[in-house]
This record gives sequence, structure tokens and C-alpha cells, in this order.
Amino acid sequence: MADSSTYAARFDVDYKEQLDRLTTFFRLIWAIPILVIVGLLNSGGTLHYVDEAGEAVRSSGGGITAGLFGATLLMILFRQRYPRWWFDFGVEFARFSARVSAYLLLLTDTYPSTEDPQAVHLDIDYPDAGQLNRWLPLVKWLLAIPHYIVLAVLGTIAVLVTILAWFAILFTGRYPKGLFDFVVGVGRWATRVWAYAFLLVTDEYPPFSLR
Repeated sequence: MADSSTYAARFDVDYKEQLDRLTTFFRLIWAIPILVIVGLLNSGGTLHYVDEAGEAVRSSGGGITAGLFGATLLMILFRQRYPRWWFDFGVEFARFSARVSAYLLLLTDTYPSTEDPQAVHLDIDYPDAGQLNRWLPLVKWLLAIPHYIVLAVLGTIAVLVTILAWFAILFTGRYPKGLFDFVVGVGRWATRVWAYAFLLVTDEYPPFSLR
């Protein structure tokens, strides 16, 4: 199992001593436009066509995340290659999504940028595809099931913690550091699992750790 401090995927958010109470109070409302953008980017497109019987058929795509996973899996499996351009695209989209999530979870009160890193840091090491096990991507998503279970519990707790933090910020202007570290830790854990099971950048099993 990999050391979390040297793992191929790393996530962090800068802690800010004082947060804006007004933007915190209206966060769910003000986040709607950027959430719509993320949803449109990550939603599956719908294709309409006519079959041999002359009937209209509708099929849906899987969106950016599913498309990148499927394409990467096939490239590693059959060619043992990981094209840099779609690695970069996947990482940049993940960074944008991370900034939106951090804003929604009150970790920052800076409106998410589509390009600038701001206070949210997500770093992924570009893999040497020749060193990756070409068959492991077929089962990584399955091997990560224990993480999904733990993260489902931690994610629920993180939502409750965010609600507590919302009240704390409204009354004090501060996000309690212990609560902040916990929510960031859950994001860090989830990032490592995503990088292992879906971005497929490493064969090292993710550590069970918030650090």
C-alpha cells in the first residue's frame, strides 16, 4: 500500500482564517450557475437515430468521466499507452470540479475559476504506461469497493460537518480548523481512489487515510 504523502494523486485546500458570511449564507444559490456548467460537461449526450424498422431510438452517452475511463482502459489494455493530451484534459477537468466542490463545501469563498488553481490544489503524476499492469485496469474499480463503502460513510459525515461549518461561519466568520481538515481529508482520500480506479494513473493501492 502506498504512502499517502507520496501517492500519485494529491489534494489540498488552503485554509483561510476569515470567510465571507454573505456568500456563505447564499452559497447554494450562487453556486447554481457553475454547477450547471459542470453538469453539462459531465452529462452524457443523447443521440437520436432511426433503426432498420424505421422507429426512433434514443441512446445516451456516459459523459466525460466515463468516456475518459473507457478510452484509457482500452489504450492501456491493448497498446499500453496513456496519451498525454487526454491525461492533461482529465486532470484539468478534475481540478475544475474540485474547485467547484470546495466552493460548495464552504472550504473557500472564492468563486470557482475555470482555469486558475486559486486555493484548491490537485496534482496527479503522469504515469509511464509501460510500467503499468495492462490487465489491472479491468478490475481496479472492483478492488476499490472497500474504499467506496468507507467513503460513503465519510461523505455523509462530511455533509453534516459542512452544515455545522455553515452555522459556524455565519456566527464567527471562521471555518473551524478541525472540521476543515476533516472535509479536505475526505476529498484527499476520494481523489486517490478516483486516480487509482478511474483515471488509472497508478497500480499502487490507495491508502485508507485522510492525510
